[in-house]
Amino acid sequence: MTSGFELINVSLIHANGQRALKTISLRAEVGEKIAIIGPSGAGKTSLLNLLATAMRPSSGQVCIRGQDVWSLNKSALRAQRAQIGMVHQQPPIPSQQRVVTAVLAGRLGQWSSLRALLSLLYPVDIAGAWEVLNQLDIADRLFARCDELSGGQLQRVGVARVLYQTPALILADEPVSAMDPTLSDITIASLHQAATQRGVTLVASLHAVDIALKWFDRIVAVKAGEIVFDCAPNEVTSARLLDLYASESGVIPNQGMTIAGQQSATEVDALR
Repeated sequence: MTSGFELINVSLIHANGQRALKTISLRAEVGEKIAIIGPSGAGKTSLLNLLATAMRPSSGQVCIRGQDVWSLNKSALRAQRAQIGMVHQQPPIPSQQRVVTAVLAGRLGQWSSLRALLSLLYPVDIAGAWEVLNQLDIADRLFARCDELSGGQLQRVGVARVLYQTPALILADEPVSAMDPTLSDITIASLHQAATQRGVTLVASLHAVDIALKWFDRIVAVKAGEIVFDCAPNEVTSARLLDLYASESGVIPNQGMTIAGQQSATEVDALR
């Protein structure tokens, strides 16, 4: 079976000499749903940026759907990127752009140049944009300008754009950090449903451990640029989490609450 992706002995060193990832190897099958957790600065965003082909590794291989992406020619790499959907914590959407246009931009890489240009001038699929926004309880903002939205609303527009894109690989970097628990559940549920219905791989970096344990089949913990554990949610123990977040005063981050360092395994189980 062709994997959803595979990182083979991947390292990443930034231009300033900082090592973000240290010889990471990670494989996901098509259709898996994976949460990446870990303390701030652990390398979660860097890992997603490698999968999105937004960054090139300093060493090692990045394979998406069975292809070593950095061995592809420019045309093939562009086609591969059109099949990767990335939800950013702070979506890179022009502030004066209308919500409908921002959502439809999800398919610009798949459309002809003429259709892409027409969509920028006049929305070519208003119904399609409304449908994905409605899933996220934000359809009423269809024609609003993006600079009129709250942070949580803008994050949902970013998610809607990826849902509209219908990519073969969905990546999400802290997609619900500006949302309350109810909207977080709606948003993660929409990403989960889209991945399930289309049989594609979903990978999300999450600050809130309870969201990761509730919605994802596999938990990958990253610390100081290395994978420290990779397991099912029911194998994520209190001891593992306390060790993972030791640099953050032993506080395990969760949506709408924090857990003291003395949290028991039973109490951690209650987060799932």
